[in-house]
Amino acid sequence: MQDPLTDEKIAQMAAERLPASTPLGRIHRDTSDFFKVEYGDVAVLGRRAFLVGHNAKEGRFGVDDEVKHWVKRCIDLHDGSRKIVKLVFHEKFKASIANLSFDCFRSPKKEARILDLVADHGHFMHGYWVRDDAGNVVRIIDYIYGKTLHAMINELSLDHEIYYHERLPQILQKYIQCVEAIAFLHRHHEKHGDIRRDHILIDRETGHYRWIDFDFNYMHRENMFAYDLFGLGNIFMFIIGKGDVLLGDLKQGRPEVLDRLTQNDLNIVFHNRVANLKKVYPYICEPLNRISLHFSRGAEIFYQDTRQLLADLNEACHAFGQGDP
Repeated sequence: MQDPLTDEKIAQMAAERLPASTPLGRIHRDTSDFFKVEYGDVAVLGRRAFLVGHNAKEGRFGVDDEVKHWVKRCIDLHDGSRKIVKLVFHEKFKASIANLSFDCFRSPKKEARILDLVADHGHFMHGYWVRDDAGNVVRIIDYIYGKTLHAMINELSLDHEIYYHERLPQILQKYIQCVEAIAFLHRHHEKHGDIRRDHILIDRETGHYRWIDFDFNYMHRENMFAYDLFGLGNIFMFIIGKGDVLLGDLKQGRPEVLDRLTQNDLNIVFHNRVANLKKVYPYICEPLNRISLHFSRGAEIFYQDTRQLLADLNEACHAFGQGDP
């Protein structure tokens, strides 16, 4: 039988990890007030104790990093491994895409459910969940060493045409694996809920592109997967364009291209981004550009599921590999 985690036992374990000048903070078995769970404290979750480090931060594309007070960087005091501990935080907001409106909210139980589902899937973050003494569903996530897809592409110092021919084919194959992973969720009647390019981490050890942060949920109407599909489309356009192709940048650097664009060429979600990328980069093959156009303001037909998107992606990658225009 495992030794009970008494306060004295926890203090001994924490002393081995804390700097000599840092006293042990409070010991929490109820994490309901996540603001009170601070650096140097210990959270007791299930039969394990976690030394709390700094709060996690999340950047939003050019905006200063936002502190996520309910997400703690921790050390497992039993084996020294790094963990991300996600405490319960309820948040609601509305999102609109074209003529569709979505009521979005955080669901710790949904993320816990998906962690169980993807435990053996290499393209998702892994971890487990427990209830604290107050019944809160706390998720304990294995730390992934690597950078986001957003950061990786933004750091590439390549001309777009060189990128298109030399790097894009491999990145597209990795992206297709990400779409297949989302298709896996959808087949199990689950959705990611917050698909963004900074929610794909490139695992330094395996090279896998791995989805993170699936605690967002949304109330769906006609199509429960629509919000996920629009997110996949935005990532696709980011990959093909080697970043967002913005109207402001075209106005400054390529005004002749801006003059050729119409409202129908713009992203259906973000109206300052170009979706019809072939008008900016004429060497982009037609099958790839057609996928982008499904996410444009001029689109008459939208993808209804990941199977349709995957079929077009595989066809486009074949044409791309053959050098078809």
